[in-house]
Amino acid sequence: MKLTHLVTLTALFSAGLMAAEAANPVSYDERYYQTNTITSAVDDADNGYTFLVVGDWGRNGHFAQRSVAKWMDIASYQFDADMIISTGDNFYSNGVASVNDPYWQTSYEAIYQGPHLFIDWYVVLGNHDYRGNWQAQIDYSKVSRRWNMPAQYFDKLIPLEDGGSLHLVFLDTNPLNPDYQHEEKYAETQRQDSQAQLAWFEKTLKRNENADWTIVIGHHPLYSSGKRYGKTAAVRGIIEPLLEKYQVDAYIAGHEHDLQHNQPQGRSVEHFVSGGGSEIRPVAQREFTAFAKSSAGFAVVRVNQQHTTLEFIDDHGDVIYQYQLNKAGSNAQ
Repeated sequence: MKLTHLVTLTALFSAGLMAAEAANPVSYDERYYQTNTITSAVDDADNGYTFLVVGDWGRNGHFAQRSVAKWMDIASYQFDADMIISTGDNFYSNGVASVNDPYWQTSYEAIYQGPHLFIDWYVVLGNHDYRGNWQAQIDYSKVSRRWNMPAQYFDKLIPLEDGGSLHLVFLDTNPLNPDYQHEEKYAETQRQDSQAQLAWFEKTLKRNENADWTIVIGHHPLYSSGKRYGKTAAVRGIIEPLLEKYQVDAYIAGHEHDLQHNQPQGRSVEHFVSGGGSEIRPVAQREFTAFAKSSAGFAVVRVNQQHTTLEFIDDHGDVIYQYQLNKAGSNAQ
């Protein structure tokens, strides 16, 4: 009886969302995209392969999720994005029950419905996703054309138009996080074979050492200027040695509900957090902080053979940070 009542309420909520959108339709024509633009300093000639990164978003449109989705669509149109990456915590607070869970419609399909968001999404699992049926998020890849999660961890080698290559590695950092070993709500993470994943991770990095760029995606940050400052040492001790050994260019995570760029002294890897997909939390300036802002938003990453440029865009469409990694010469903001 309670389940029927819940499903009915969810259906009514979904119907209410659709009714609200029908009453205030958006016309996605040229005028819309001319009126709503993002001011970027990146030269169009440097665009290269482009992807958006958003994390910690699945909240039925609450907080800033809808406004972030709006500007993601505009960014995808304006910068001709090739894919969207999610850094996890795709459904709060307890994941999804199955591929038929109504949350797929009310928190994903109905929110990211702008025409330029129907490109490939590549997704990793967050800790909240493990509170539900994590396998359903893999299985949804067979339901949705745009949702791509072929396994808990995977990689993708992308040829660049100017002759270079981009290697993207998608990790499941939940089983790798020692902090979850004694937390009952995350017991499912500890039933996974973390050693098998680490062996795969090293083999994958080694096999693609000649890629021009290697960017690793995971849910848990290894450095944080936010809520978990000083509390990331355990997972960092597992992942960072391989990042440094194979000279990974950047590690992009979520988990913290904000936007960050951290540059720890003596480390070669650039650390970014893009977890501003919905709710936000406070940040502070730490000893390794290059940028941190308690802001909803997402990242736009553009890669060519010589440069990788990351911009953080907030939920008002403003570019609030830009950083460029260069293959020849020093990196610069």
